[in-house]
Amino acid sequence: MVLGIVLLALAMGFAETGVVSTRHEIARAVAMPGVHAALRWFSERARQVTSWQIELTRIPAPPFREAQRAEWLRQRFVELGLQDVHIDKAGNVIGVRPGTAAGKFVAITAHIDTVFPDGTEVEITRQGTKLFGPGVSDNASGVAAMLAVIGALQAGGLQTQAPMLFVGNVGEEGEGDLRGMRYLFGESKYADQIAYTLVIDGGGTDTIITDALGSRRFAVTAHGPGGHSWTDFGTPNPIVLLARVIDIFSCTRVPADPKTTFNIGTIRGGTSVNAIPESATFNVDLRSVAVPEIDRLEKALRAAVNEAQKDFWDNKNNRPLVGVEIREIGNRPAAELPRSARILEVVRATDEQLGIKSRLQRASTDANIPLSQGREALTVGGGGTGGGAHTLHEWYDTTNREVGLRRILVTALALAGVSE
Repeated sequence: MVLGIVLLALAMGFAETGVVSTRHEIARAVAMPGVHAALRWFSERARQVTSWQIELTRIPAPPFREAQRAEWLRQRFVELGLQDVHIDKAGNVIGVRPGTAAGKFVAITAHIDTVFPDGTEVEITRQGTKLFGPGVSDNASGVAAMLAVIGALQAGGLQTQAPMLFVGNVGEEGEGDLRGMRYLFGESKYADQIAYTLVIDGGGTDTIITDALGSRRFAVTAHGPGGHSWTDFGTPNPIVLLARVIDIFSCTRVPADPKTTFNIGTIRGGTSVNAIPESATFNVDLRSVAVPEIDRLEKALRAAVNEAQKDFWDNKNNRPLVGVEIREIGNRPAAELPRSARILEVVRATDEQLGIKSRLQRASTDANIPLSQGREALTVGGGGTGGGAHTLHEWYDTTNREVGLRRILVTALALAGVSE
């Protein structure tokens, strides 16, 4: 028992020593003249950062249609002096800032796609320090923050021991299913060369997303013969069947702990008010902090389909009158960052240095992929504040953006090892 207490005390002592060492490391970095120059760049070039944000927001980028934004970002990477700038097979925009020593990369990423479909009108308006427009916060503010960090690094003439990888990734929203990050950490030449990943998503500085929220998404499609609303009245209607599925499934009970949710996000089908549709589809999103709860919701969804089909059944031929297909369109893995992780220790020390009060949080972000592989990754905001995400009334307030930019820069420098 005594030996156990001694070992625990020693372990706590070593842990505290590590924390103190990180604090000193952060304080030393912030005191460097080059870092001072880099931090000043944020205030001196604040208008430039906002200009980038507005330019990017005006370029449509629904899932799978990010090419125009990718080219815009590629040009900014080149202008800022990054090396090996290119767009990879998945559509991610890649840029490298070499280090002084061989080693794995510190990656900073921000997704470039938006949740809004083709044809969404994007008009940016300003009221004082506030910007209004769909996608202006999620994630034009994150991409602008990444560009600001690159600009500050160059302005300060700072060198890092580890090389830095900057990524404007695709496929974070909707049915994109994190395809950009899946490629980056699965098939790209950098897949096994990234030590730390700092994801920038939206605004704010009050949270550190360390745990990946799991989700599973399905498209439920019903097919029928279709027909005219008058002459073919009585023909089985796919929309009616799906309405019954939704009604049955929506009665599924979910626990508050572990928190579990579901959402019917879209429903579409039919061609005219006086035509019985041949097909209809709804998309459903299932989420939980516990994978078994997602499994339970999936079973409930399939059971709801089977129950609804009983009223659309040809008993004579023992077959469904309306066929139903359940297709998985997204599966985001759940995972957790160990509380002893170096990247978390550095962010917390940086927050202490800068006077930022933050809390740990769970969410579904691009960090889900590296976290699910056991890698060190987390997600932070790019400073300022935002709201109305995923709506046409989205907004972003640039007030205190500089605090978030300082946080990202200092964290990255500490992870990569900074020198004058």
